[in-house]
Amino acid sequence: MLNVCVPLEIGSVPHTSVPEISPCIKPHQYQKFTKLLLLNRLISNGMRFHVITLFPESIKPYLDDSILGRAQEKKLITVAYYNPRDFTNDKWARVDRRPYGGGPGMVLEAEPFLKAVLKAKGKKVKRVKTVFFATDGKQFTNAMARDWAKKYDNVIFLAGRYEGIDARAARILKAEKISVGPYVLTGGELPAMLVIDAVARQIKGVLGTFDSVEESRVASPDVYTRPEVLVWKKKKYRVPKVLLGGNHRLIEEWKLKRKK
Repeated sequence: MLNVCVPLEIGSVPHTSVPEISPCIKPHQYQKFTKLLLLNRLISNGMRFHVITLFPESIKPYLDDSILGRAQEKKLITVAYYNPRDFTNDKWARVDRRPYGGGPGMVLEAEPFLKAVLKAKGKKVKRVKTVFFATDGKQFTNAMARDWAKKYDNVIFLAGRYEGIDARAARILKAEKISVGPYVLTGGELPAMLVIDAVARQIKGVLGTFDSVEESRVASPDVYTRPEVLVWKKKKYRVPKVLLGGNHRLIEEWKLKRKK
């Protein structure tokens, strides 16, 4: 049998993250190698989230802890923060002004946010998503989270405060208006955290095992663990019998019914 090898482009594999290999590989090894190379690139690049906010300290504790914190340590995701106050020429670092047309509250100036987005983008012009949170925006869904995780390498969030950000900023940036629900919040930091969490968990490796992504399996909204019988205030609360029997078909049927 003829021994043929597929030549590799020199420098295509980062030596620090992939074991040393021969300058060529055999055809039967090629598919396995390309999968390894793709995974390595995904890990080395990661997904980058950029949050433009006046209050980065209100977001960092949540995103730096637990699962998302470990994802950052593994370079699966990165989160960067940009304070609009760092992008203004005002000597007092003021970025809010009275609204035209009157009304209560203050409006955040467009220019500091525009400059912050330029800083966040750098030379990145492809696979970038810019998001502007607004009450009249498109409802964010889990389907959108999956889509963004596949389509984009960088997601930029404009987190407004007070009466909001001057509408010209979103228009110039062609930012997509997004809403996280039919209610009003005091700022865009919480929506940014929600969206980052939802998108990040769609990235392979973030949850440890990808089976943990509930939408990829039959998951019931009700879950149980030990003890089998919980006694609380003299009343007994039992785990459903179907979950104790070991019949996986019946368990899956039970979960499916509960999911509906």
